Amino acid sequence: MGARPAATARSQRRKEDSVTSATPVTSSVTVHDTTSAAALDRIRRLPAGRRRILFTGATLVTMDPGLGTVDRGDLLVEGDTIAAVGHGLDAADAVTVDATGTILTPGFVDTHRHAWQAQLRRIMPDVDDLGGYVMATLAGHATVYRPEDMYTGTRLAALTAIDSGITTMLDFSHNSRTREHSDAAIRALLDTGIRGVHASMGPHFGDWERQWPADLTRLRSEYFSSDDQMLTLRLAALATDEIAGPALAYGPGLARTAADLDIGVSVDAVFGAASSEAVLRWAKDGLLGPGVTLIHSTGLTPDAWRAMGETGTTVALAPTSDAQIGLETAVPAVDEALSAGIRPGLSIDVEVALAGDMFTQMRTLHALQRMRAVNAAYGSGRQPSRITTRDVLDFATLQGAHTNGLAAVTGSLTPGKKADLLVVQAEDLNNMPLNDPIGTLVLGCDARNISTVLINGEPRKWNGQVLDVDVPALRREVHASRAYVLGSRP
Repeated sequence: MGARPAATARSQRRKEDSVTSATPVTSSVTVHDTTSAAALDRIRRLPAGRRRILFTGATLVTMDPGLGTVDRGDLLVEGDTIAAVGHGLDAADAVTVDATGTILTPGFVDTHRHAWQAQLRRIMPDVDDLGGYVMATLAGHATVYRPEDMYTGTRLAALTAIDSGITTMLDFSHNSRTREHSDAAIRALLDTGIRGVHASMGPHFGDWERQWPADLTRLRSEYFSSDDQMLTLRLAALATDEIAGPALAYGPGLARTAADLDIGVSVDAVFGAASSEAVLRWAKDGLLGPGVTLIHSTGLTPDAWRAMGETGTTVALAPTSDAQIGLETAVPAVDEALSAGIRPGLSIDVEVALAGDMFTQMRTLHALQRMRAVNAAYGSGRQPSRITTRDVLDFATLQGAHTNGLAAVTGSLTPGKKADLLVVQAEDLNNMPLNDPIGTLVLGCDARNISTVLINGEPRKWNGQVLDVDVPALRREVHASRAYVLGSRP
């Protein structure tokens, strides 16, 4: 289809670096209307399974090692799937979108967010430590949440994720006080159209029905009976029992539950000496592997990292959370992960104290790692070992999909994968002129530059606006939920 032949990741990276950093991608450009209302109307009038959308003339940052970055390329979407990537594609009956002056990239993948908290955004922007967060949010606000508050927070988080280019979000839903609370969180993901991962866990504090983890069987049957759908289910747990007791801590019992249901596991609060000891126990007991994600992984021992790497365990980093909340060393463990052979995913964590977009995570990680690398080599004559913008974009897309167990589905613009993609305006005021597309995505862009978001081939953002959302009605709902939660907190 005109795409470049397959190559190893290393040789492909050399090719991309030589092309994208040495010369501008285009010598001159005319910006066309890539997001007209007429095109959207034509797309939406067609049955989803019969749609064909052809994006032409874009810079395609595929994040596929065999395809690389394609200058002035075309991408064809058929139904919910990426059908072809290349040059001069011809598709009869396709709605053609002139994407000259834009970058097409895979949607970002958030590997860990407590979405139910969204109506409490930035309520504690200067949180002092983990204990302060736990006592204010988990021991306080969380205890009064109703199912409708779960729905409102989760829906708000998912819609905002879509607006900022996150097409897949793992919702670490650790406030499942009743069956109805879990149902509400899942409905919120369904109603927004995001590719969602519902990671279910019982709450840390307060009254609840103790239906978890047994209720996972009902959830699996009722909402996740097919593997070919927009939502997937995972079991969520904590690393140790220090915060909320042994019932929520990962171990043989919860691992057996996940195995019986054939679902993955996401383990939060993995940091420090106690978690390092737990990791070694899990490795000894055969409880680690590609289906297990360890979140944060800050301040772990070399032995723990060795066990994680040898078992293929995945890692979700939370760059701003580690630094803002002060988890163990407060340094995102990207160097440790890479040394163990693990390419991590990235995550948002808690919006009560943090930003909610992936651009912030990429820039924070990029800056912190390079600062540490240069500082460590300063005065020694050694060459610093720096990560690149391509690395962090890989973490935010393909590796995030791998971490969520969805690498075969999303994370790259690979023919055969689902059409989860972004159209990013590369010639906007803050981006022009386009010289290096990956550098622009990581260091230059923000949500305002994302004109279009497709998830599973369905337009979810168009012409810079998230679709099918009554924002004034949502605002009233969010404010009412916040007023209830803050007014009812014990």
